[in-house]
Amino acid sequence: QVQFVESGGDLVQPGGSLRLSCVASGFTFSNYAMCWYRQAPGKEREWVAGIIRTGGYTNYADSVKGRVTISRDNAKNTMYLQMNNLKPEDTAVYYCNAGFQAVLGWDWGQGTQVTVSS
Repeated sequence: QVQFVESGGDLVQPGGSLRLSCVASGFTFSNYAMCWYRQAPGKEREWVAGIIRTGGYTNYADSVKGRVTISRDNAKNTMYLQMNNLKPEDTAVYYCNAGFQAVLGWDWGQGTQVTVSS
């Protein structure tokens, strides 16, 4: 059974940093590109970043480019999202899934809440 478990979200002040983690199970993690999405209150879920299966290529939404770094550790079946210079508009629940930008259709996890507020 495919499962994604996100963690690392917190309440931080504007300008702060967080590192999110996503532990995947139920499939061969190293065979798949992975991505992060987020969903703010009252808005649709949006793509944030993607990484290919080797980690050698990444891409980011314009809204986070230059402030966010996606990475992965295939030995640990884990993906990360380092977020710096956080802004109030980054407030959302963050989710991970398989696929670079379009997800493959597996169920979403519970996500991890990031709140940026002073």
